[in-house]
Amino acid sequence: MKIPCAWSVFFSLGLALAPADAEVGVFTASQDIGNVRITGSASFDTAAQSYTITGGGANMWAMIDAFHFTWKQISGDATIAAAITFPEATRDPHAKAVLIIRQSLDADSAYADAALHADGLTSLQYRETKGARTYEIQANSTRPARLRLEKRGKYVSLSIAEDGGEMQPAGGSFRLELTEPFYVGLGVCSHNNEVAEKAIFKNVEITSGPPTVAGDKPRLISTLETVPIASRDRKAVFTTIDELIEAPNWTPDGQSLIYNSKGRLYRLPVTGGVPALINTGSAINCNNDHGISPDGKTLVISDQSTEDRKSRIYTLPAGGGVPKLITGAAPSYWHGWSPDGKTLAYCAERNGEYDIYTVPATGGTETRLTDAKGLDDGPDYSPDGQFIYFNSDRTGLMHIWRMKTDGSGQEQVTRDEFNNWFPHPSPDGKWLVFLSYEKNVNGHPANKDVTLRLLPLADSGKEPEVLAKLFGGQGTINVPSWSPDSKKLAFVSYQLVP
Repeated sequence: MKIPCAWSVFFSLGLALAPADAEVGVFTASQDIGNVRITGSASFDTAAQSYTITGGGANMWAMIDAFHFTWKQISGDATIAAAITFPEATRDPHAKAVLIIRQSLDADSAYADAALHADGLTSLQYRETKGARTYEIQANSTRPARLRLEKRGKYVSLSIAEDGGEMQPAGGSFRLELTEPFYVGLGVCSHNNEVAEKAIFKNVEITSGPPTVAGDKPRLISTLETVPIASRDRKAVFTTIDELIEAPNWTPDGQSLIYNSKGRLYRLPVTGGVPALINTGSAINCNNDHGISPDGKTLVISDQSTEDRKSRIYTLPAGGGVPKLITGAAPSYWHGWSPDGKTLAYCAERNGEYDIYTVPATGGTETRLTDAKGLDDGPDYSPDGQFIYFNSDRTGLMHIWRMKTDGSGQEQVTRDEFNNWFPHPSPDGKWLVFLSYEKNVNGHPANKDVTLRLLPLADSGKEPEVLAKLFGGQGTINVPSWSPDSKKLAFVSYQLVP
């Protein structure tokens, strides 16, 4: 294997590449990456089957990294796992020891790492392309006994194990498309360029080879995540294996998330924990179209427990209780609640056409708001109560539209080359979030490459911004899931693994 020239230059950054040391254990070489003032080192203890890495550097974050890297090149699907400890007290709680998959030895390379910080924070960090900024998905666990970084196809994910336990998904994955071969190895960053810190990596395991075939029955991993709009660094709140969860709502008090699974609804603390089943009476086939009234007192559900198995809309007390039928006609799928709490907006099929309807929240006569040929779906109110946003394929691709609450003034909002679904305005009216599929995807199926995107509503000339790229679709963000302060969003991502 050819080792890169020791003095190749990062022309874009004006930094020289540090010389690479000789082989260390199973790794080809070991060297500093980026601007590292104190030279790092790596050694392998054959008896203990452990690597000791010492590294400096200001950080592995933003658009550039500085750390000590012990590496080898591989191709295909890959995993790297190890038990990681800091044998000495570190001078910075953000010092980190990482398992890393990296496109190149450049300081601004695309990469993913499983990072254990000195203070116990555990996260999956990534830079999607060369020179881009770094993001992370924080695990809902601190200081695990063992970490594993996994690359399957174009997705990278993190698994962890506690003392004596088996590896479990830490939650969340992201798309990282690398050119083969790429670099895999161990790294340490002191988070302070004036000092060096030490970490021990024990029982290191590396696998590589052709893409793994999931087989006839791959395992489904569902992760309920939150993401701050300011940082866009995701956090895994709750992860399940072989159990589909969908469509989180954020409660108006900001303390809980509500989601559906196997026809039932569950309430979960926003910090994670044990989900609690919500009593929905006879409605035990709830789908992923549910929500909470603006005052937090009432829950609306779309359920198909009746003999004809068609979805109808019901309301019940937020804490659980007997459901009250709101829409006798079916199928009807709830999506939005007016800010004054008086009206429900929903998608319904009547006489072969799917359109947007409204109905009093206490029940009554429904009002049809759209009549264009094709599918109109996903209505949600603006927080000032002046507009209803929805998605429609009336012009070809599925796009976001809006109209006044009486159905007048229908106008197209997005005009790009994606299929855009389920628009949800933020409570402060500044943002519109929606789910985007590639243009060749019909409907809103599950298990697809999708993107959550944000449109700033105050500037009509601005293009949508990427909030998160993930594997998902149906169940990711069907219903309103903003935090009440408009600072965060909840969604569900998925993985299919062998």
